[in-house]
Formats: sequence, C-alpha cells, structure tokens
Amino acid sequence: MRKIAGIILTAILMTGFVSTVAFADVAKGQKLYQKKLKKPCGMTGAKFAAMHTQDEWEEIKESGKFKEEIHKICPKVKPESIKEKWIQHLYDFVYEYASDSGNVPSC
Repeated sequence: MRKIAGIILTAILMTGFVSTVAFADVAKGQKLYQKKLKKPCGMTGAKFAAMHTQDEWEEIKESGKFKEEIHKICPKVKPESIKEKWIQHLYDFVYEYASDSGNVPSC
C-alpha cells in the first residue's frame, strides 16, 4: 500500500512540473508583453518579436539568455524584473511572431 501511495504521489508531482511548460501559450505571452514590456520597450509586440527569426529566438532561449536579450532590445527592462514564470509565455509569443513566421500579432 505504501508503494502505491508513493507512486501516485510521484506521478502527481511530475504532472505539476510538466504542466507548467504545457500551459504556456502565445496569447498569454502577448498579454504579458502588452502589460509589462510594451511601454518600456517603446515598440509594438510585432516589431519586438520580429527582431529575430524563430531559430534565433529558440537558440537564445536554449542558451539561457532570454532575459538578457530582452534587456538588450529594451534597455529600460532589467533582466531581474522579468519573472521566471513569464519566460515560457513570452518565448511562445516571440517564436510565434518571429520575423520569418509570417504571423502578425494584434498589439
């Protein structure tokens, strides 16, 4: 009985960790950009996302330099002001609307 309870608890914990990434989405990233970054960046979300191609955004995120890249594009936004829980949503947004995607956001 103890073993089964341990397996169930482990499964629940793993689902919690995996679901954080699974619930990231483009619309939430767009809203975050509009609310938190648009004014200090001084540009639309379309222009911001089009600063790189999808491959470049992916490489930046995988290298762990996503916050630093936001700061480089928008010097008024300090890397420490960007919350970790925003990263996946913002990434999904910029990836979806990157310069080579052919998509244009409404912000």
